[in-house]
Amino acid sequence: MEEQTQPLEEVSLDVSQFVEEKHVLTEEEQLKPMIAAILFATPNPIAAVEIARGLGREPEQIERLISELAKEYELPQYGFQIHTKAGGYYFGTKPEFDEALRQFFQSQKQPLKLSAAAVETLCIIAYKQPVTAPEIAQIRGTQGVGSLKPLLDRKLITTAGRKDVVGKPVLYKTTPEFLIQFGLKDLKELPTLKEFEELRRLAMDDDLLPPAEAKAPQPETEPVTAEPAEVPAPVEAETGTESA
Repeated sequence: MEEQTQPLEEVSLDVSQFVEEKHVLTEEEQLKPMIAAILFATPNPIAAVEIARGLGREPEQIERLISELAKEYELPQYGFQIHTKAGGYYFGTKPEFDEALRQFFQSQKQPLKLSAAAVETLCIIAYKQPVTAPEIAQIRGTQGVGSLKPLLDRKLITTAGRKDVVGKPVLYKTTPEFLIQFGLKDLKELPTLKEFEELRRLAMDDDLLPPAEAKAPQPETEPVTAEPAEVPAPVEAETGTESA
């Protein structure tokens, strides 16, 4: 007696279920990491309008995408975030890591600080800008302003034309680099004169000066007494006359 066999059931396979669906990035999803790369690679804060110009996009769109990126980098798994300074955006560490970073960099070789004379000169320029060298010397009570050169070399100050008086002296003002170094968004956030006085005292560490200067200080680098230097109080009309 022959054994009857049952017909095989047809099984239909959906091949697509074994193929990983490939996500196609939208234009904005491609733009966001591109913007993040620009912020990371740019050494100084960069404005949204500059990014928009470089990428051929609208500034409003770039601003919105930067805001979205800023929220993403606020998540706890990131040690940095997007900051705003001097009218631009940049990547920087989060405030909660300030102490850890301070301890780390204190263990490293410290860079040379500005001399007391340079800090005083920078203070005067910041609050009185635009200001001439003779005006700075008069305020400081010195015959010259040799401390202008290190400030110019470090790009903390720059020239701002000439004053329309006899002799046409050069005017000086602070730069965007000044805002960056002091952590300011604009000149309205200038530190108080008390904070500048503290900077000046820190700058008087003789170990950071060459031995010859420490033994025979010149008028521009001589130690300053405990009394505050004769620096003009900030005047609202003058602090806003020139932007860095």
